[in-house]
Amino acid sequence: MTTNAEHTTPKGRFRVEVIDYAAGVDDLRAVREPVFVQEQQVPLALEWDALDPLCVHVIARDETGRPIGTGRLTPERKVGRMAVLPDWRGHGVGDALLLALIDEAERLRWPELRLHAQASAVGFYVKHGFVPYGERFMEAGIEHQSMRRQIGGPTAIDTRDAAVAIATAIIAACRRELCIYSRALDPGLLDAPEVLEALRRLGTRRQRVDIRILLQDADAAQRAHAPLISLGQRLSSVFGFREANDPADRGYASAFIANDSGGYYFRTLGNRFDGEAAIDSGGRARQLADGFMPVWERSRIVTEFRALEI
Repeated sequence: MTTNAEHTTPKGRFRVEVIDYAAGVDDLRAVREPVFVQEQQVPLALEWDALDPLCVHVIARDETGRPIGTGRLTPERKVGRMAVLPDWRGHGVGDALLLALIDEAERLRWPELRLHAQASAVGFYVKHGFVPYGERFMEAGIEHQSMRRQIGGPTAIDTRDAAVAIATAIIAACRRELCIYSRALDPGLLDAPEVLEALRRLGTRRQRVDIRILLQDADAAQRAHAPLISLGQRLSSVFGFREANDPADRGYASAFIANDSGGYYFRTLGNRFDGEAAIDSGGRARQLADGFMPVWERSRIVTEFRALEI
């Protein structure tokens, strides 16, 4: 469990715990009002609502006991009021708060969590398995995006925005090995700027990584001038491209991305975005990688990508 655990950072130690609202409202106020009311100019009347006494609240404290971060779960099974004081941002406090809330939702046996993320924080929530849905909207004068995550199971992916977001998160969380099984470098997904940038960052880490991309139609990707080919040329020691040539392999209808830290995004039909994904499902991610490698070994190296001029 994340709650009541102590976390050590270069700035110092902190802990996250569940707090009773009535007894701890002053400590919650010490974080929420400086962040939301003073910094973000949210009206005080909107910051405190009738849901607060009904919520599960978590608070982060530094080693002196000073409140430094907050978050809550509402009865509608939503995450909200996530805030960290400025001098503690970038030290993992937000991550610890969100993980504590996810732990609480799991303890309560909730099947799903939802939230309204400020547009600037969407990437933070995607990193923890939340995916966007619906159009962006304004709330308290700030642009927001609705997001959701399944608890204890995969999250359904049904839009391009959700597909791009989860693929980016899975790539970013990769340690050393990433497997991509694609029909023809997935237009709309693997050519999305966010996904390409995540792959570029992964490929230029100091730590050695292997990015294996298995195709069914390399010629179609080449004719489409897929930008991932150019990236693979520039980072040829990291990226490997192969094409399935066994008839049984070429008939495989699905597509997926799997990393070595428990993240995967699987689509039953590889020409659609619809599928399922998780960032913390080691068993399923390993199963996909284990099925990938025998096909990879018997497939041909796509040598024509190496010299392709785009």
